[in-house]
Amino acid sequence: MKLLTRIFKIVVVLIVVVVLAAGGAVGWAIYSPMPQTSGSLTVNGLQSQVDVYRDSWGIPHIYADNSHDLFFAQGYVHAQDRFWQMEFWRRIGSGRLSEIFGEGTLDIDRFTRTQGWARVAAEEEKAMDPEIRAILQAYADGVNAYIATHDNLGLEFSVLKLNGANFKPEPWTIVNTLTWAKAMSQDLGGNMDLELENVLLLQQYGEQGMRDLNPFYPKDHPLILPDPPLGATSKVRAAAHALHGLTGGGFRGIGSNNWVIGGALTDTGQPYLANDPHLGIQMPSIWYEVGLHCRQVSDGCPFEMAGFSFAGAPGVIIGHNNRIAWGLTNVGPDVQDLFIEKINPANPTQYEVNGQWVEARVVVETIKVKGKAEDGVYDEATNTTTLTLNVRLTRHGPIINDIDDVAASLRGDFGEAALPASSALALRWTALDPSFTFQSVLKINRAQNFAELREALKDWNVPSQNVVFADVDGNIGYQMPGQVPIRAKGNGQLPVPGWTDEYEWTGYIPFEELPYSYNPPQGYVATANNAVVGPDYAYLIALDWDRGYRAQRIVDLIESRKNEGHITLDDIKRIQGDNYNLLARDVLPPLLALKFDDPKLGASLELLKKWDYVQSMDSAPAALFNLFWVRLISNTFYDELPEDLWPGPGDRTAMTFVPLFTHPDSHWWDDAETGEVTETRDDILRRAFAEAYAEAESRMGTDPGQWAWGKVHLATFKNSTLGRSGVAPIEALFNRGPVETGGGSDTINAVGYRISKPSDSATAYKTFEVNWAPSMRMIVDLSNFDASQTMHTTGQSGHAFSAHYNDMIESWRTIQYHPMLWGPSAVENGEHLVLRP
Repeated sequence: MKLLTRIFKIVVVLIVVVVLAAGGAVGWAIYSPMPQTSGSLTVNGLQSQVDVYRDSWGIPHIYADNSHDLFFAQGYVHAQDRFWQMEFWRRIGSGRLSEIFGEGTLDIDRFTRTQGWARVAAEEEKAMDPEIRAILQAYADGVNAYIATHDNLGLEFSVLKLNGANFKPEPWTIVNTLTWAKAMSQDLGGNMDLELENVLLLQQYGEQGMRDLNPFYPKDHPLILPDPPLGATSKVRAAAHALHGLTGGGFRGIGSNNWVIGGALTDTGQPYLANDPHLGIQMPSIWYEVGLHCRQVSDGCPFEMAGFSFAGAPGVIIGHNNRIAWGLTNVGPDVQDLFIEKINPANPTQYEVNGQWVEARVVVETIKVKGKAEDGVYDEATNTTTLTLNVRLTRHGPIINDIDDVAASLRGDFGEAALPASSALALRWTALDPSFTFQSVLKINRAQNFAELREALKDWNVPSQNVVFADVDGNIGYQMPGQVPIRAKGNGQLPVPGWTDEYEWTGYIPFEELPYSYNPPQGYVATANNAVVGPDYAYLIALDWDRGYRAQRIVDLIESRKNEGHITLDDIKRIQGDNYNLLARDVLPPLLALKFDDPKLGASLELLKKWDYVQSMDSAPAALFNLFWVRLISNTFYDELPEDLWPGPGDRTAMTFVPLFTHPDSHWWDDAETGEVTETRDDILRRAFAEAYAEAESRMGTDPGQWAWGKVHLATFKNSTLGRSGVAPIEALFNRGPVETGGGSDTINAVGYRISKPSDSATAYKTFEVNWAPSMRMIVDLSNFDASQTMHTTGQSGHAFSAHYNDMIESWRTIQYHPMLWGPSAVENGEHLVLRP
């Protein structure tokens, strides 16, 4: 979905008019949003003085006398640097994008309104702990103190105003913060579209065909906790994908790395904790680095931490406080199920429950759309269309047929279910029940040991995370939190009958029985979205895990360094930047066993035979392998699968190929488009390699000595809205890049890329364009917090002409770090802003 393409056709002309007629206004639009970062300001709402020190990277460290002022100031500083990002994110969460962007975002608004993110967030606000609610309100008050005193909040607002979206931002609310947890849960914890895919695959290819393309986790790949201690033995898909593009998640194969290493294995005698979350590439960075310090830590002001926050939410999501450090990676449990509801043919608001018709709750959502839109009432005076969306809510959740063509068109039998003539699909999802993730974050921020961390994580319902832990006393640990359903029947892979209680959720895995570990005997815990536990675990967490190559490589490197000597911080840097591709080692042997008559192909095959499997930016064989890899995927599957089910380079495709190589005559190898010719495995390997070589010559020249992975594996950091407008001058204002990158989908330095249709010359050049990557890298040294190091993708500022808008990109792509400042003596050397009541 090309967001905003139609909206900005006229913007270039308007910009030119403004430049010619009012050059001063352009300067005002560009530079007046820049925040004041030194001197003093009077800010209504503060109780006492707050000091904000910014280091050379623009990272603020906030010092306050009480919790209210600390989080008030965090809200104020977030708004200073990132208010457009905050405005955009809250419009995603509340389903109000179309008010300013028009009909192009209407499907996304319908998607979020149907699920009811804002409705659920309002329930959460009412039920949360009063102390936590006070913190969220203080944060909101800080945001509002900034926006109430500043007329120009960002260049994006000025550009949108030129295009007719002239609006005054509303006051920030607690609900605006809470809806962002729903967006991240959608990115990191949804498998609804996979259930729909499974139906289509099952109906067309049978159970074996479905399993061929959705293989189980390999038995020889690592588990996070092999022996966990237990207390007991479519359209909506298209909208979801577009939403992922705006929020930075949802890609198949996307994930994160983290690990914690105990002091017995390190050079300092204390733990190291490392984390690099993988999210969609975007501008500005999804993360905002910050230090939050109570001047005197006490029961009345118990916070002292540094790390990474979301602009729009108080606290630190990943980082450390004065005693503990924590890191997160996505678990990916199956927490979404589609239930088939029998609908009363005579009354579409009734559905069957155990033989009785029950009234669905109908919620009427009113959506405003800038400009004219279908199915609504247009007001010419305001250039706004108003339309309504009637959301039917069942006992399982919202009916999605009204917004999803695939769900509405499903027919026939699949699995153990047969769709009744009058039916619909309802979405059951843990995130649509009230949850308290940000409440958990703020409790984590003040936890002092593993027991307190675990207690805080009891509130972390969604999205479920692999949480690694270390403390200054030398302890390390792991905990998986989250509400993971227990099903009376079924495994969550296909839609199930909802008209009886046969497939109901009977509860959630009890927290005390979720996987955890404390000071494990191996001396470390490593996670990379691989399987948490094995098949002997008492409950079903998921059947769909990352394929495990990153996890295996991390474990291999830790074990290797463990055997050679004590692990250092520099060792961990090398691990985070490691580009070794275990996938290629598994995929290449059948190709390398072939012979080619064409001498150029033969010479290129020798290039791969000599390759060390490292996908560095300057590697020629890495470029050739990835060209081969994407052509192997397309030549094997594109002829039989519909385009919206084509596998990509970063999903479970590798787990499909490894067993498929042992069946050289499988129907998947045969090209259905070549008539009576029946291709085998070796035919497809030869074709894919020949095409890869031809494309290498086309894109990088005829001399293999000039080929390099970085020449095609390029990262462009795009503004989530105006940077995707399709209008080059506007995109140039907000986007940065392209820059060369190393890594790949299955390296620890996980820099994923998109794949385009081979026959489409207009988009083929986009193959290898980076679409997700390590959004930050962090290493916490528990022996000396000031020795900790980090870097995120772009920069601290969301203002396109700030010095801190893109000053981190070069360091990020070359795996460099900056100090993660902690102590006052290091922090207070930078710019100093005093906020006075």
